[in-house]
Amino acid sequence: MSEGPRAADRPDPGLFGPGSVTWQAHADPVMWIAGVRALYLQALHPRAVRGVMQNSDFRRDAWGRLLRTASFVGTLTYGTTGAAERAGARVRRIHSLLGATDPATGERYGVGEPALLLWVHCAEVDSYLSVLRRSGFPVSDAQADRYIDENRESARLVGLDPAQVPADRAALAAYFASVRPGLAATADSREVDAFLRRPPVSAVLTPAREVIWRQVAGLAYAALPPYAHELYGRRAPEPETVTRRLTATGNALRCIPARLRWQLPPRHILKAMDRLGPGSRPAPCGLRTPDAILDGPREAKLHDGGDSTRWRTPG
Repeated sequence: MSEGPRAADRPDPGLFGPGSVTWQAHADPVMWIAGVRALYLQALHPRAVRGVMQNSDFRRDAWGRLLRTASFVGTLTYGTTGAAERAGARVRRIHSLLGATDPATGERYGVGEPALLLWVHCAEVDSYLSVLRRSGFPVSDAQADRYIDENRESARLVGLDPAQVPADRAALAAYFASVRPGLAATADSREVDAFLRRPPVSAVLTPAREVIWRQVAGLAYAALPPYAHELYGRRAPEPETVTRRLTATGNALRCIPARLRWQLPPRHILKAMDRLGPGSRPAPCGLRTPDAILDGPREAKLHDGGDSTRWRTPG
């Protein structure tokens, strides 16, 4: 009797595979809003944002930077193991070459410092998870912990020791509580904020920026934890109002056929489905495990940005 294909002959599922929370969650269209929220949050760490502003072409090629970040996340999530490892090696190599200078003290430091990498990682994971759950994506508490734990693999690829990275919601909340005293809205932070609110575009795209991008950036900003609003100095709607807006936006975006959304280059998800077969198609129903049924989307709660506020998706 055949025992099925040998392991060496099976297609490579990559770092996570279709059975992971990450595989199902990262295909959702609200990830774009979550990514912008992550940028807002990351910019509140003075050393981290200084490293970005002193070393990148953010001002001239911000759109390219956003797309490269999205492609990196897509490669880690849906690419082969080899592709993910190579992407991580490129990031580590770049970080090893770059440094930043504190203008107040003259201190020179590397942008690949573990503390800075950890901040960027935690801000991303928190933003992805928070926006997904508040938008109605069915992630239970247990699955939220799994998601955080799974993404310690992403942290490893950028140079962190996974043992030093939060592995569940409680550890992530404790991490944010520990770093909050050092966060601030600096001149660099405000430059990122100004860009995200009104990014430079060609004249022909200005109407789209005013109609579409302002809504995306505004909702991403509103989804930040309250302490971030205080630091930036701009009020946001009440949390319940933001959650309703995220839910409505998520429902609207999910009406766009997935295969149409996934056609955007570099087509990570479609390539993964071609490699692994139709059963690998990401979808919210892929998370309908017993714990998700018992702790369904209408009861989804989480710590948000290390804040003690807990959100409930409106029913």
